[in-house]
Amino acid sequence: MRTKTGTVTSRKMNKTLVLTVHSYKTHPKYKKRYRVSKKFYADNPENKYEEGDKITIYETRPLSKLKRWSVVEPSAKS
Repeated sequence: MRTKTGTVTSRKMNKTLVLTVHSYKTHPKYKKRYRVSKKFYADNPENKYEEGDKITIYETRPLSKLKRWSVVEPSAKS
């Protein structure tokens, strides 16, 4: 089961939230590390997570056009 941890950036949709996950990549020639971010749409059935919460999501079957992830549990508050 693939999981990702990130920060909730939007919850304007009903039963859906947008999670932003940051990761680091290394430039192949200059070897400098830089941060990249990606957004994931996750299922939030009870609408209980707010913007700024750190949560973990896991991959699931397609629930809609964009939703392929569901919430596992909240991570430690930061």
